[in-house]
Amino acid sequence: MSLTGALTSAVSALSAQSQSIAMVSDNLANSSTYGYKTSYASFEELVTGSSSAGYSSGGVMVNARSDISKQGLLVSSTTATNLAISGSGFFVVSPSDSSKETYYTRNGAFAADSDGYLANDGYYLMGWRTDADGNVVGNESASTLTAVDTNIVTSTASATTSTSIQANLPADAAVGDTFTSDMSVYDSLGTAHSVQITWTKSATNTWTAAFGNPTLSSNTSATTGAVTSSPITVTFNSDGTLASTSPTPPTLSISGWTTSAADSTISLDLGTAGKADGLTQYSTGTTSPTVDVTSIKSNGMAYGTLTGVSIGNDGVVSASYSNGQTIAIYKIPVATFTNANGLQAMSGSVYASTQSSGDSTLHEAGTGGAGNVKGGELESSATDSSEEFSTMIAAQQAYSSSAQVITAVNKMFDTLLSAVR
Repeated sequence: MSLTGALTSAVSALSAQSQSIAMVSDNLANSSTYGYKTSYASFEELVTGSSSAGYSSGGVMVNARSDISKQGLLVSSTTATNLAISGSGFFVVSPSDSSKETYYTRNGAFAADSDGYLANDGYYLMGWRTDADGNVVGNESASTLTAVDTNIVTSTASATTSTSIQANLPADAAVGDTFTSDMSVYDSLGTAHSVQITWTKSATNTWTAAFGNPTLSSNTSATTGAVTSSPITVTFNSDGTLASTSPTPPTLSISGWTTSAADSTISLDLGTAGKADGLTQYSTGTTSPTVDVTSIKSNGMAYGTLTGVSIGNDGVVSASYSNGQTIAIYKIPVATFTNANGLQAMSGSVYASTQSSGDSTLHEAGTGGAGNVKGGELESSATDSSEEFSTMIAAQQAYSSSAQVITAVNKMFDTLLSAVR
């Protein structure tokens, strides 16, 4: 029975070391897999009944263990929608853009698919919808998670409703002198127009600003509407600062847009009385004075198309448009577990929760023990090649030694059989 026991023990060792080598092989094979967590062999002694009368060998058994919570090195990526987590936690993913079935991953190689969803190897990134300021709409729970759709919001055009003007009107201009400058405005359909301002010095320290009918910014010979508001009278103090405007507040009204847009009413910010923060009147000291425009800024924008998606460290997904508009559309949660190493590994660097891991808890990035989300970065495999080679050598030596035990037992059986013969 002792020889049989020794043979069984050696065979169990061969099996255990073979599994250990298999784990090393998987770890090395996935050394370039983003978010991969290594597995290692945990050996346990098998004991059978032994007494002072004799020893009965038991052998060894092996269990696979995963170091899922180990942080991999973060590396930069040229893809803005690639993600990594610095710290604890996992991204929540789903196998369908409409499914509520959830899994977890550290592999953040997400990219927009043909429908605009952020996906990675068939799994869709989940997030909470937000308003344009990045505030979550509704409650932050698993039931409100949806697949991140970069096409969920389209840019809209907006009309110009306010314009601020900073300019110096020359104090050394003669009464009756006129000067012109241009301002840009958008109608309610997002069409860009140009409006000419004619500055006329009507008296000492007094000017009028008359607005010409708007024309297309792309073709200034095409009149597109009619200005219905009266010219604005501007007076200055003796120190060159603004004294008053008439009417107050000054506005610009435009009707009859040829683009079929709604009529426009634009409030004009010409500065604060007594301050040099808008219109001023100072001498230019030249023989040919001109109006010196520092800036003319109008709100409003043209319709824009999606140009890109970016994700901040707070997990907010923002969509950028060709008109310069940036809108927050989702917030990416980070899921944590009481025992992350108890998760069940699946293909594609995806994990499922188990009784051992416990249920997930969702957090905003960087809160409640969850790590920060890093946009434009990826987490490298946790495989340490030098450590894996060391394990491989040890397993190979143990395997060879166990094979030698089988050889020795075989010879002992031969000796026993020869004695019998």
